[in-house]
Amino acid sequence: MDGHKDKAHGKVDELVGKVKRGAGDLLDNEQMEAEGHAQQAKGKTQYEAGKATERTAGKIDEVVGKVKKNVGDALDDESMEARGNAEELTGKARQKANR
Repeated sequence: MDGHKDKAHGKVDELVGKVKRGAGDLLDNEQMEAEGHAQQAKGKTQYEAGKATERTAGKIDEVVGKVKKNVGDALDDESMEARGNAEELTGKARQKANR
């Protein structure tokens, strides 16, 4: 799965788990409450894994962009240098968004 999907599925599981936990508490159903707690924890873990995947992809974009920028500079190719710079900045932003 990609990071965006992991984050989305994780948030859904967190929310469903929270609701299930609350319903179990309200109905005095310990099993439902425990299942909700487990689902909530699973969702949080999946969300954090998605963030880690996105940070890794961002780091890869940053490094590849830096290489392209330097190669473009060495070859005096302004277009390649600009594309590399853009990719590097995109990678940095992706990492920052998933801290």
